[in-house]
Amino acid sequence: MTGESLTRRLVAEALGTAFLLATVIGSGIMGERLAGGNVALALLGNTLPTGAILVVLILILGPVSGAHFNPAVSTAFALRGAISWRLTAMYVAGQILGGLLGVWAAHLMFDLPLLQVAAKARFGPGQWFAEFIATFGLLLTIFGCVARAPQAVAYAVGLYITAAYWFTASTSFANPAVTLARSLSDTFSGIAPSGVLPFVAAQMFGAIAASVLARWLWPASAGR
Repeated sequence: MTGESLTRRLVAEALGTAFLLATVIGSGIMGERLAGGNVALALLGNTLPTGAILVVLILILGPVSGAHFNPAVSTAFALRGAISWRLTAMYVAGQILGGLLGVWAAHLMFDLPLLQVAAKARFGPGQWFAEFIATFGLLLTIFGCVARAPQAVAYAVGLYITAAYWFTASTSFANPAVTLARSLSDTFSGIAPSGVLPFVAAQMFGAIAASVLARWLWPASAGR
């Protein structure tokens, strides 16, 4: 890998995660403002743009970096031997930085204070189990598509997250970088900092469990 290709990969991961967070936070703000107090309508306004932007970002940036945008995804691919742990660490750093930039971009677009701390409590065993399930399902979606239908990864991931917003109690963060970034936005999509660590732990356990099961379900693709 040349230095230039590494730079492109890291920029793609940071840029993709930034756009993902700008969409999550921005659509949450817009949805809440337009819903007139209807939380279900606000959540729908948050869900659809998030699923849609994932399709777009994976299609355009997947050929550059693999379009992880998620430390749990990068870690799972490292566990499979598909990328090095050194590259994983750099990806995670880029994803976290990109997530922060995306949150701040959303705040600026909606004329909100740049620096915020979320107050919305998302805590408890049900929420944590939901994050385990959300991340477990996301990684199985990715590994299954990589094994059997690689051209469908973008669409499958976008559809899975759209569905998981509604079938999980946590609204499917399924991403440590997203979770951390959302703790810095006191808006519809925020999560209080006290909830970050258990969410991230549940997400990582979900990613590891999915990696183990995927090796058994699709053994021929275990090294991809």
